[in-house]
Order: sequence, then C-alpha cells, then structure tokens
Amino acid sequence: MRAGVLALQGDFAEHRRALEACGASSVEVRTLEDFEGVDALVIPGGESTTMLKLIDRYDLRDPLLKRIEAGMPVFGTCAGAIVLAAWTSDGEPPLGVLDIGVRRNAYGRQRESFEAEVEVAGVGVVPAVFIRAPVFEAPGPGVEVLGTWAEHPVAVRSGNLLAIAFHPELAGTLSMHRYFLEELA
Repeated sequence: MRAGVLALQGDFAEHRRALEACGASSVEVRTLEDFEGVDALVIPGGESTTMLKLIDRYDLRDPLLKRIEAGMPVFGTCAGAIVLAAWTSDGEPPLGVLDIGVRRNAYGRQRESFEAEVEVAGVGVVPAVFIRAPVFEAPGPGVEVLGTWAEHPVAVRSGNLLAIAFHPELAGTLSMHRYFLEELA
C-alpha cells in the first residue's frame, strides 16, 4: 500500500508520520506524477480555499475526481473534509464528491480551538483536536455518520471516502489512520 498525502498546504508531514507508523509507505503529493503512484490519498487540515486554488493551479482537480470516481480511498481531515464536500456555507466550490455540506469555522476562530473525545463507530473513542473546525451539515442518503460532537456529525464515511472535522494526527493517535488503511484502502 502506497498512501499519498496531498502536500500543497497544511499539516501533511504529521499525516505522513501517522501513515508510516501504521505500516504504510507514504509519499507527498504535489504533482500529477506524484499522484499517479499512490493507492490511497489523505487530504490534510490546513486552509481549504488555498488547497483548492493550488489543486487547480497544479492541474490536479480532474485527475483527483477521476481517481475518486474510480474508487480510490480518500481521507479528508478538517480542511481536507471541506475540499471533498458537496457545498460550503460560504459558496466556495469544493470538489463536490462527498454528499455533505460544511460550515467553516463553526466552533469558532483559532483561539476557540479545543480537544475532546469523540466516539467513532468502528474505531472507538478518539482524542480529537478541533482547530477552526467545520460542522458537517445535511449528510446525503449514502453518507454514514460515524461520530458526532455537540449534536453535529464530525466523522462520516461514504463508500471510499472518509471525512472528519478534527485532527487525530495532532492528538497523537493512530486509530483513524488505521481505520482508513484497514477499512477503506
């Protein structure tokens, strides 16, 4: 298994370390050539608008959409989940491959960041770091809600796509990365 981590912006290094600690080989994906050599992809937290602009600048949107449609497993965390979403509350157009909406910074700004424990179906209790985290809204019929916080979905799965509103890689846990590798990849 060769897992890629989209390394255009955000906390990609932490995801590489987590994937490798789980036994997967990993590579940073910045170009189409990097992307063609991976079996699964993590889209990290960071700044979703910047990521989407860089995805377009480096001509990765169409290849990403084709590989996702063909069944490539993808794990989006925080901003990565926003990148996958069908729509955002502010109208910024994401990839549109995951039938959820997102409301950015729903739990507050940077200074309102917090840690919590989230029960995730198939995983257990996960320590979760919420940094300017989105809230997932209106999950479609093919979206399974795996975990909630404050009555909002914060972990969802739809086929080959896994999205969470928090940062497990910053909490020092490998459980979400293991779940991704074992259940989706």
